[in-house]
Amino acid sequence: MIKNITCIAFLISYTITAQTFNTAKLDSLFNLLDTHNQGMGSISIYKKGKEIYKNSIGYLDLENKVKANSETKYRIGSITKTFTATIIMQLVEEKKLKLETLLSDYFPKVSNSDKITIEHMLRHRSGLFNLTEDEDFMTWMVVSNTRKQMIDRLLKKGPKFQPDEKTAYSNTNYLLLSYIAEEIEGKTYAEILESKIIKPLHLKRTAYGKKINTNNNEAISYVMNDDKWVKIEKHTDMSVPIGAGAIVSTPTEVNIFYNSLFSEKLVSKTSLEKMMDTSTGMGIGLGGETFFNKQAYGHNGGIDGFQSLTMYLPEEEIVVSYIGNGVVMSPNNCIVNVLKSYYDQDYKLPVFRAPLEFTTGELDVYLGVYVSESFPFQITFTKDNTTLIASAKDGPTFPLVGYQKNGFKSDRAGATANFDPGNNTMILELNGNEVYFKRK
Repeated sequence: MIKNITCIAFLISYTITAQTFNTAKLDSLFNLLDTHNQGMGSISIYKKGKEIYKNSIGYLDLENKVKANSETKYRIGSITKTFTATIIMQLVEEKKLKLETLLSDYFPKVSNSDKITIEHMLRHRSGLFNLTEDEDFMTWMVVSNTRKQMIDRLLKKGPKFQPDEKTAYSNTNYLLLSYIAEEIEGKTYAEILESKIIKPLHLKRTAYGKKINTNNNEAISYVMNDDKWVKIEKHTDMSVPIGAGAIVSTPTEVNIFYNSLFSEKLVSKTSLEKMMDTSTGMGIGLGGETFFNKQAYGHNGGIDGFQSLTMYLPEEEIVVSYIGNGVVMSPNNCIVNVLKSYYDQDYKLPVFRAPLEFTTGELDVYLGVYVSESFPFQITFTKDNTTLIASAKDGPTFPLVGYQKNGFKSDRAGATANFDPGNNTMILELNGNEVYFKRK
């Protein structure tokens, strides 16, 4: 499960002028990604409630050469949280719950439960330990877990910080919210999902996940290793994430859900506005950023090698979802390329070259801490033998590969860094924006 979608918002700086949609160029993009083994998965684009593009590349079952298609179902990971947040807001509207309700009303033994509200959990401001960071997580995630087992693990962990002190992503929040919804409704999370979202929206390929069944058009996940797709053998038992990441769906049906949510068909305008309020760092089941007066909301996900991203642009009424069961180019970078193509008729397809090799000594001229007046945090470049490593303060760390002299990139982050060692400067290109950095 992945933590946020902050960096994707930089793409919103693209001036939205193009009215003609070049589907042929998008077809070329996905053919290119397929040819160069940049990913396997499916994409859907909706505009004003109608699907205007969809495509699938790669296989749902590589061993048996079964191609993916627009109806292939994937594990969507933490995009599930938007569904769960919607269910909780529906319960609030039904007066079965309040945002101010305390966690202690349901789980009084949990640390700080008498101070943690429903809204704190929805916005990741509870301070609860993230159970997916448990040292034994990889062992117990693959077997069926009861609610008692999950709660008992949480009880052994102290809080990370005091409630409402700050925002820090924790899957535990949405696990507990799932349990609370079950208590209120007297149903399983799967039954609640069915009655409150799946049936009202007439979704046919969205469900609470079970063991992957390729005969039911469900995708297996893969990882790229030595230029070959390798099947991922360990899969999370869906009793573990529940409302934090247990849903399977298609990009088309995720778009239907998002379009319905933002059209106020699932919650009221008042509830939706609360969900979209990101003033504390996260919305309710949504992440969002504002750049150049263009707002984007959405969520991403990652589970068992599946990676996903959904973005909604209210001003344009556009929603884009990409779900991959094999990822080299990240969903973030993929969607950035899609929107560049959509909005920019002069958009040029990415070029994939063999990476340049550097000696460990050659990397020394790039190392250090770089700062920018127009970027929210500093970036530190270190090395691991012959690999340049970038790390953002309070953010992710990722390796870079050389693609030209003084130029490095990360397809996962959708970023390139072009250095001028003699002047101690670096230009970061992130989702189409160039940011000037100076080495300290």
